[in-house]
Amino acid sequence: MTETAAARYAGARVQRVEDGRLVTGHGTFVDDIARPGMLHACFVRSPIARARVTHVDVSQALELPGVHAVFLAGDLNPDVKEQWYTSLGRDAGLAWPPLASDEVRFVGDPVALVVAEDRYLAEDATELVEVDYEPLPAIADYREAQTAGVQIHEGYPGNIAGQASGPPPETVEDAFASAPHVVEETVYQQGYAAVPLETRGLVVEWTAGSREMTIWAATQAPHEVRAFCSRLLGLPEHSVRVIMRDTGGGFGQKVVPQREEMCVMLAARRVGGALKWIEDRRENLMAAGQARHEHGTVRMAFDDEGAILAVRLDHVQDVGAYPTPGPVKTAGAVGMFFPGPYRVPRGAWSTTSVFSNTSGRTAYRGPWQFESVAREVLLDIAARRLGIDAIELRRRNLLRGDEMPFTNPSGMPYDHMSPLETFEQALAMLDHEAFRHEQRRAREAGRYLGVGVSAYVEPTTTGMGYYGTEGATIRIEPSGKVNVYVAGGSTGNSIETTVVQLTADALGVDIEDVATIQGDTAVTPFGAGTGGSRSGSMTAGAVAETARVLREKLVALAAHRLEAAEGDIELAHGRARVRGTPSAAVGYAELAELAYFRPEALPPGISAGLEASARYKARSPLLWANATHVCTCEVDVTTGEVTLLRYIVSEDAGPMINPNVVEGQIAGGTVQGIGGALLEHLAHDEDGNPLATTFMDYLLPTTTDVPTIEYGHVEIPGPGPGGYKGVGEGGAIGAPPAVINAVADALSPFGVRITRLPASPAAIVSLLESPN
Repeated sequence: MTETAAARYAGARVQRVEDGRLVTGHGTFVDDIARPGMLHACFVRSPIARARVTHVDVSQALELPGVHAVFLAGDLNPDVKEQWYTSLGRDAGLAWPPLASDEVRFVGDPVALVVAEDRYLAEDATELVEVDYEPLPAIADYREAQTAGVQIHEGYPGNIAGQASGPPPETVEDAFASAPHVVEETVYQQGYAAVPLETRGLVVEWTAGSREMTIWAATQAPHEVRAFCSRLLGLPEHSVRVIMRDTGGGFGQKVVPQREEMCVMLAARRVGGALKWIEDRRENLMAAGQARHEHGTVRMAFDDEGAILAVRLDHVQDVGAYPTPGPVKTAGAVGMFFPGPYRVPRGAWSTTSVFSNTSGRTAYRGPWQFESVAREVLLDIAARRLGIDAIELRRRNLLRGDEMPFTNPSGMPYDHMSPLETFEQALAMLDHEAFRHEQRRAREAGRYLGVGVSAYVEPTTTGMGYYGTEGATIRIEPSGKVNVYVAGGSTGNSIETTVVQLTADALGVDIEDVATIQGDTAVTPFGAGTGGSRSGSMTAGAVAETARVLREKLVALAAHRLEAAEGDIELAHGRARVRGTPSAAVGYAELAELAYFRPEALPPGISAGLEASARYKARSPLLWANATHVCTCEVDVTTGEVTLLRYIVSEDAGPMINPNVVEGQIAGGTVQGIGGALLEHLAHDEDGNPLATTFMDYLLPTTTDVPTIEYGHVEIPGPGPGGYKGVGEGGAIGAPPAVINAVADALSPFGVRITRLPASPAAIVSLLESPN
């Protein structure tokens, strides 16, 4: 069969199709949804990190005009039927109560749900709910959790939520014992948060007559929300419809429903109508979940030439009181990816996840990112001790393309990448030698410049389990225009544009003639949503599989209509034509008219209509992307202020469907990583009280903090359709160590060693006053 003409849109900088409605204010977010008789929900939250709930009096709240109900744990929690996430499976063992009952376990723990005629009334009514608390000893610092003598959850002695390990320490100890050089540090990363522009929220409408539930959700995975709600309430899955229009950022926080969403689902069935909950910013920073909070003891052994002989990481992470969805699996990834893009012959790792009386750990862009922070920070410290430039140390150890496939010591099967290639491209963009010359001259003038580098590998698009397939439905309408239906979950990652580009190429139509329908579980095929840097490559596969079926039908119809051999039919610009005979052509609209309205004229064996559905199964367990980040900065040694000068990213995410989208994803993650390196800190005091619940205290990077990001691209195809890989999480992985290493390089004349994040002005001044 003749394929379509060469790609016109894949690889092009096509303008995003989403932007028209979004920049003109015509997007539809959850808070834009209004339903007849809709009520509003607000939570009563614990002001204490850990306490026994001895009594709750809701009488005054119920007397307030406009208040319809106040629900407690005894009202909602017994209604839970099943509670588990598709990605983890039924036996994950993390079934948390929707509302706190006997005990609260962090500041912000939801104790009651108030339902009123508007949000203002509901919020006022929360102040009238009287809760008596009996304070209990709390564990605010996760590092003390295993020895504190306080147990946060029954069944978890030592507050250990879970443990995992790779090759045992004895497999590397002889290498450390005999190595000429061993470098060891303990690296600490602070807790910080996803902070999406749009906070969490949903509208849940229960129709008692038909026993159906409709949910408008801010989510990355509408089909997961439907499956979860079905289990939670014991409803048939077809009785739950989830609609996701526009979502203002997710970054992992909105992959699965959390406890508040559970409460609203449960309460909506009791109030018998539509119920809206929109989280405010204080709630989001206090209770929507934390990320990153962890430390690790890192060891590396080197020979006299700087070659890595062995590595070891012993990692501990804070999972808060109620982690969602499953922290131990991600912690294992920290160990498995720790060898990174380097030629590491031997390695060992262990990881421990511990509970604390703080908000629960949630997924956040590159949730295993600590492995890169620990490794890359240690490499710079090692380079200074070995007397080798940090750039040269990496160059001697980075894997080359001709070494693929390569299996790291943890069993990760690297392939289809060349880390040394992205590294050299980034360094060429910088002109490293010129920078070192500038740095020397600046130091002579009393100015302190630094350069930092980080290199990493990132697994994208798993071909295993829940995330391993994706579906699409494509319909050529009677007009000849094209609609493509995919699960969606777009939260700013441009999946609408991506799907339109891919479909236009796959069917040989003009991009203006393609539209996409996403985010409505009633009409879209099942999909795992946005997460794990999977959307581009998986939807590319789904579109390719589905379009193949339609192309075959178009060719058969055209061959019949034009009285030509199928092998002579070409598809381009919405027309089927006979090769070598331009006048012998027929438009898709005419073929659609034949397929839909004249079934008696169809050739034998061809069914009516022009619609197809198919599923794609990923062809590889993992698709590997990699990148190098290079940052230069200047540090004011009096105030501790850090000014970033240049920021360079060379990334291999395979062939780019849309370079604008790829660079936007890199930029977004990089800015988040810069914030995590220098500014953001989800801090708590010694009693577990959150200290950063507004943007006065939780500092985010602005345009004045971030230089123009310079992009380099290496395009090594992966094994899937188009060779596409993922790019969603890499920026947030590579940026923190690159920035920290740049600051440490600037301060190296003072003997400063940075092993704690963030590198705030106060932290830098403290290090300068007392070098470590």
